[in-house]
Amino acid sequence: MTILVAQTEHGAEVGNKKGSSNGGFAVPGNNAFGNSFRDYNAETERQKIVTELYRQSHINQTYDFVKKMREEYGKLNKVEMSIWECCELLNEVVDDSDPDLDEPQIEHLLQTAEAIRKDYPNDDWLHLTGLIHDLGKVLLLPSFGGLPQWAVVGDTFPLGCAFDESIVLHEQLKENPDNSNPAYNTKYGVYSEGCGLENVVTSWGHDDYMYLVAKENKTTLPSAALFIIRYHSFYPLHRGGAYTHLMNKEDRENLKWLKIFSKYDLYSKSKFRIDVKKVKPYYMSLIKKYFPAKLKW
Repeated sequence: MTILVAQTEHGAEVGNKKGSSNGGFAVPGNNAFGNSFRDYNAETERQKIVTELYRQSHINQTYDFVKKMREEYGKLNKVEMSIWECCELLNEVVDDSDPDLDEPQIEHLLQTAEAIRKDYPNDDWLHLTGLIHDLGKVLLLPSFGGLPQWAVVGDTFPLGCAFDESIVLHEQLKENPDNSNPAYNTKYGVYSEGCGLENVVTSWGHDDYMYLVAKENKTTLPSAALFIIRYHSFYPLHRGGAYTHLMNKEDRENLKWLKIFSKYDLYSKSKFRIDVKKVKPYYMSLIKKYFPAKLKW
């Protein structure tokens, strides 16, 4: 069962803060490499890796490919394990699409969750969402199929309709087969006004996979949490303002929380390490509250 979370005045206010003078999370000026956040034009060795990953993603992520992946991974027959066991697996994963961090992903999960916890101490569902939002990146590991990075990480975007120019490195999408398909290259494509993002096919990756895992394993997290998990990499929507014509009323309510979450997901990335032993008992209590002991993945 899922429930809606109301957008509070306090939440909207905190979500718009750029810093804090009372011990809350303060947005840093630069990423872990000393560059601006999400700078896809920086001339660095890291950027060459990022650009090539997006080139492959923008060519290979098609409407038919995503349908196939959702059918295959929707079976949840790869592994059975707990949420924390999955967190520990991310010690082996580095996201090649990220221009802001090259640390193992478990560091990013804890940084995000702890940053949220500072500003939203009473919203434990949001703390846990920060911890688990990227767990789908285990798709990179052999036991989960060992998918290539382009099929797991990076910004997501809709398939089945025209590609918006707000998509990062948009020019690469000219090589995508769907771009020349008249059924898919118009504003609405196969969709209709206000159809709801639930009915829109978005590029396959860790977001959609973790959403499927949480939903099918009957999490009691609110719908806003599932929306964040599924669309946190959908930057054309929550940063670019694109594709809003496909949203329904529930999407619009949940988008408020996604925009708040995005600040912590993006700006908490740093070389600062969280003391895992110190915070683990707290997050274990949240996992127990919102998830079964073992999940099918």
